[in-house]
Amino acid sequence: MFLEFKNGVKSLLQKAVEAAGYEVADLCLETSAYADLASSVAFKLSSKYKESPQIIATKIFEKIQIPKKSYVDKADVIGPYINFYVNREFLDETIKQISAEGENYGSLPKKDERIILEHTSANPTGPLHVGRGRNPIIGDTLARILRRAGYDIETQFYVNDMGKQIAAIVWGYDNVDPNTLSKPERDKPDHDIVRYYRRATELISEDPKVDVEVNEVLAKYESGDPKTIKRFKKVVENCIEGQRQTLERVNVHYDRFVWESQFVRDGSVDEIIEKLKKTRYASLRDGALTLDLREFGLEKDFVLTRSDGITLYTTRDIAYHLWKFSNADVVINVLGEDQKLAMAQLQAALKILNIEKEPKIVFYSFVSLPEGRMSTREGIVVDLDDLLDEALERAYIEVDKRRPELPEDRKRKVAEIVGMGAVRFDTVKVAPEKMMTFRWEEALDFEKQGAPFIQYAHARACSILSKAQLGDFDPSLLKESYEVELIKKMAFFPSMIASAASDLKPNLIATYARELAETFNQFYRYIPVLRAEEDIRNARLALVNCARIVLANVLDLLGIIAPESM
Repeated sequence: MFLEFKNGVKSLLQKAVEAAGYEVADLCLETSAYADLASSVAFKLSSKYKESPQIIATKIFEKIQIPKKSYVDKADVIGPYINFYVNREFLDETIKQISAEGENYGSLPKKDERIILEHTSANPTGPLHVGRGRNPIIGDTLARILRRAGYDIETQFYVNDMGKQIAAIVWGYDNVDPNTLSKPERDKPDHDIVRYYRRATELISEDPKVDVEVNEVLAKYESGDPKTIKRFKKVVENCIEGQRQTLERVNVHYDRFVWESQFVRDGSVDEIIEKLKKTRYASLRDGALTLDLREFGLEKDFVLTRSDGITLYTTRDIAYHLWKFSNADVVINVLGEDQKLAMAQLQAALKILNIEKEPKIVFYSFVSLPEGRMSTREGIVVDLDDLLDEALERAYIEVDKRRPELPEDRKRKVAEIVGMGAVRFDTVKVAPEKMMTFRWEEALDFEKQGAPFIQYAHARACSILSKAQLGDFDPSLLKESYEVELIKKMAFFPSMIASAASDLKPNLIATYARELAETFNQFYRYIPVLRAEEDIRNARLALVNCARIVLANVLDLLGIIAPESM
C-alpha cells in the first residue's frame, strides 16, 4: 500500500511543482518522523531559482490538489518541507490486504530480468571460517529479497577446483602419513581435509622438490588426466559437503554448484587467452602472459598464465563471467573487500574483450570477534562451526533461564532456532561495506537488539491468537495511535523490499524487522486485545494476525525461523 501512496504523492507533487513554475527531476521524497512522506525538493530548487527554500515550498504547497480517489489525506508545509499524510482508506485497505495475502504479502510483481547471484565460493581447502562468514549469509539474504521483489534468481557457488591449493591436498593424501597428523577437530570431511592441506603447505615451504611435485599434479589435472581428475573431484566434493553441512545450520542453500574446471575442459579459457594475446595490452614477462592495465588506472599487471602455461583463477573467472552473462540479464557477486583489485582487473579484461556487461558487486567487510575464548585457537582462524556451537550453547543458557519449565528437548529446539537466528541477524544488520564485530550480548538480546527480540514478538502474536478465534472485523475501528503506527509500519514492508532489492542492502530489512517488532510491542504494551469489547477485540485480533504475518514474512526474508512459542 505504501508504494501506491508514494506513487500518488509523486504524481500530485510533480503537478504542483510544474504549476508553481518550477522544473525538477528528483522530488526528494523520504519518510519522516513528522509525516508519512516529506519532500525536501525546495532545497534542490533553491539554488537554481535563487529563492529561499521556505518560499518555494509554500508556492508548491499552494498548488497541491489531492485527487478524490487517493490514499493521501492531507498535506502541509513546515518551513522548507512539504509533508503528506495517509488517509483512513489507506489504513483499512492495508489490514485487508495483509489479511488476504498472508505469506505472499510483500511480494512484488514479477520482473522479466533473470539474475545469477554468486556467493560464498569458498576455497575447498577446509572449514569455513568466521572472517568470511558474512558472505553466505549476505548472499542468501539478498537472494531471498530479490525473489520477493519479483526476480527470477539462481544462486551459485563457484567451486575453485583447479588451484594449486587443491593439488597440494591431493598430493598430501598420497604422501603424508595420517598417523603424523593431529586428529580432525570434528567428524566432518572439511575438517579432515584441512589437516592434509596444512601439512602439505608446510612441506612445500620446506622442500622445493615437494613444490615441483605439487605443480606436476596440477598440470596433470589441467591436461585432463582421468586418474588425477578423479582424485581432485573426490577431495573437492568431500570438502564442499562439509562446508554445506555448516551452512545448512544457518539455513543457507544453493541452486547450483559451478565447477571452475568446466571452463578449462570446454575450451573457454583457451579461447579467452588467445583473444587477449592478440591485444596491445598483452605481453610475456619471464614467460608469464600478462595484461598491462595502466590505461584502466591499475598499476599492477593482470597475470593470465604462469611461466609454465598453467592458467590462474582470475583467468578462469573471466570465462565464468562470460558464461554467467550468457545465462542471465544481471550478474551479482558477493565478495570480500580484499577482492576489489581482482574484480577491477576482471572488469578491465572484459572491456578489452569488448564485453559491455559488468557484474554488480556487493563487497563486504570482514567479521571480527571480541577478545576472548572465541577470538583465537592456537593461532588458527576461528571456524564458523565453532561460532555456531557457541551460539547454540549461549542460546540454551538464555532459554533455560527464561523458560526453566520447558522439557529438555524443547529447550534444545528453541535454543537452536534462537542461536542460528542470532548469527544470521547480527551478520546482516550492519551494512555490508562496514566492519562488524560479533558481540554475543547484542546477538542474543531478547529485549531490543537481536533476532530473539523479533522472534519473541512473533511468538507473542501467536500466543494472543491462540486464546481467541478470528472472526469478521471492521478495520475502521482501529483508531488508537499505537494501532495506526503499527498499520503504517506494516504497510511499509513492500516498499522496504523494493529499496533493499534496488540498493542490494540486506541491512535495510534487518533494521525494518527490528522496528516492526518494537512497534508491535508498543501496541501490545498499551492496547488491550482480549479484554476489549467484542467489535474492538475482533479488529485488534485482525491487527495482531497481520503483525504475525508480516513478522513471519520479514523473518523469512532474513532466513530466520519464526517460532510460534519461545
